Amino acid sequence: MKQHLVVAALLLAVTAAPSRADFADGLAAYDAGDYQTTVEEWRPLAEAGDPEAQVALAGLYLDGLGVARDQVEGARWYRLAAEQGEPVAQMNLGDLYSRGQGVPRDLAQAYLWLSLAAAQGRAWAERRRQDLARTMSGEDLAAAERLLAARR
Repeated sequence: MKQHLVVAALLLAVTAAPSRADFADGLAAYDAGDYQTTVEEWRPLAEAGDPEAQVALAGLYLDGLGVARDQVEGARWYRLAAEQGEPVAQMNLGDLYSRGQGVPRDLAQAYLWLSLAAAQGRAWAERRRQDLARTMSGEDLAAAERLLAARR
């Protein structure tokens, strides 16, 4: 799951906003292995609705860095960011749904979130969505397409 945090950190390093200084402080702490400080820097941003900080915090929960490992809490933070259209969160949430980690296994939800990330140019999400579709029943695929249509 560390790849989730690394991807999020790279995306965030190139964005500029007033709260980016706090995020950068958290990233420096992360790089130094001081995960408690990382959480202290990123949590207020995440709680204020910053989707990139939510993605980063989700990764900390999934890896148990600076916080107790908690897949449910990690999935919750991904969902908050995914609902705001953050593609890394959508991709990771879809993957969690496909495996039933932190959320109930739900192939229609997995397909939905992977499709939304793929629509934003995430090639891995598109490949994962296609692989998933091949394993889904016609009923599950139809339910997924209805969920997707309702989002558009």
